[in-house]
Amino acid sequence: MGYKNLKKTLVTECSSAPVPKTPKKPKPKRKMMLRSILRAATAAPSPLKESQWQLSFCRSMASKSKSKSKSKSSKKGKPTKEKNQPKVDPKAKKEKVPEEIQTVSPNVSAAEEAEKRRRLLAEDDKNPALDVGPNGRPLFTSIPSLSMLTKEDTNAYFKFSMKELKEVLPEGLPMGMMKEFEESSRSALLMRQCFVDLRDNFRRAADPSLAVKPRAPKVRKQIVLDGPLSCGKSIALAMLVHWARKEGWLVLYVPKGREWTHGGLFYKNPQTGLWDTPVQAANILRDFLKYNKSILQCLKCNVHDPIPLGEGAGVGPPKGSDKMQISADSTLCELVEAGISNTHAAVGVVVRLREELSKVTSIPVLIAIDQYNSWFTFTEFEEPVTVRSCVPIHAKDVAIVKAFRPMTNDDMMVGAFSHSTAVGKLRQELPDVPTDARIHFPRYTLDEAATVCHYYLRQRLVKRDAFTEDNWKKIFYLSNGNGTELRYLVPFMR
Repeated sequence: MGYKNLKKTLVTECSSAPVPKTPKKPKPKRKMMLRSILRAATAAPSPLKESQWQLSFCRSMASKSKSKSKSKSSKKGKPTKEKNQPKVDPKAKKEKVPEEIQTVSPNVSAAEEAEKRRRLLAEDDKNPALDVGPNGRPLFTSIPSLSMLTKEDTNAYFKFSMKELKEVLPEGLPMGMMKEFEESSRSALLMRQCFVDLRDNFRRAADPSLAVKPRAPKVRKQIVLDGPLSCGKSIALAMLVHWARKEGWLVLYVPKGREWTHGGLFYKNPQTGLWDTPVQAANILRDFLKYNKSILQCLKCNVHDPIPLGEGAGVGPPKGSDKMQISADSTLCELVEAGISNTHAAVGVVVRLREELSKVTSIPVLIAIDQYNSWFTFTEFEEPVTVRSCVPIHAKDVAIVKAFRPMTNDDMMVGAFSHSTAVGKLRQELPDVPTDARIHFPRYTLDEAATVCHYYLRQRLVKRDAFTEDNWKKIFYLSNGNGTELRYLVPFMR
């Protein structure tokens, strides 16, 4: 037999021999599957977990069936269609989640908690026995105005009316004051001894007859409030403005001095060599007129020199005359309104207003500026030097800042540093500021922190069963007297 015949016989024998079949894996029985489902269901502690487990199991089974159907259709080359399959709306793409699985939104729960707290606080107001501070002292003072504050009223809370605050301070309230009102759910502030000393200083400066008392501290007409972050400088300044205006004073209040050097348009005035900011100047005049209009209508202008005009906000230099005439019988109110209506004269009117305020003698005049430290550094504006380079402009080169920054005159001025604006650390001796004008404004003392913590307990920021003397002292030392941190840490008292 040849090699070829032998090969044919072997091939035929191999093909005729039976091929052993591989044993198929036994399919899991339905009874076993049902048992596993029942065991998992009985082991679940809550119906919510049970529904979640069933939903995930159904989804996994559905995905497996889909993958099997896809594999079969790919093998045959034709898509398979199940019998009696309901038509699915293409618009309904999202699955409907059972109601017990839908979790409550945290915003909704926070709103419910706030509403519940307001309800309980309204009930607490009917019980005056809860208004007790440390050592059994009254938590709230009963005086009706800030002018009647005495040393006995310190370390107690004074209740403000929000309607009255917005009327007396239309320029805006400090952010720290608004945050305190919002989180404590009451418009009340702690009356501190440092604020009483600040008020009494300007009261004696306005009335020299009060300064002849023995052992009276030195009277300062110019004060710069400096101190650590969140020690209450801005709040004390706003309260001082509130007191002065209720006393009938003429007050120019600047709650955000940083806005004088940031944003808006700026032009270099060729006549003065300074930078004009007409947008900021118009805003200053509008804010000054909101509360002081009735007083300004009774004050005559003392300087009648023409006011030089500059470039307006986006309209370029003036056409025709470059000066605005001031009549002899014009009032300060008419001067301010002229600066608001004429954008070319806005900066000139603000500069003239500073000169006019120094000549008012019929009533006390106070200039209060918050974020005062932003006037001793560089602005947001830049002056182009070459095609590819610019030089930052200093605040002293801005016309309105240069008019209001100096404290070398005899006018009453108070400025507050704001370390939240992060303008950098300034030297101790500032230009155009008296050397003894800078005073330190402290954070909460231990006695003040005790009153603050009892007030937060009264306002339900902390639970009564967790409030102890050791706990609030730990919060005080942990926050180092920082008012913002103290308010934030009190609810964590356990």
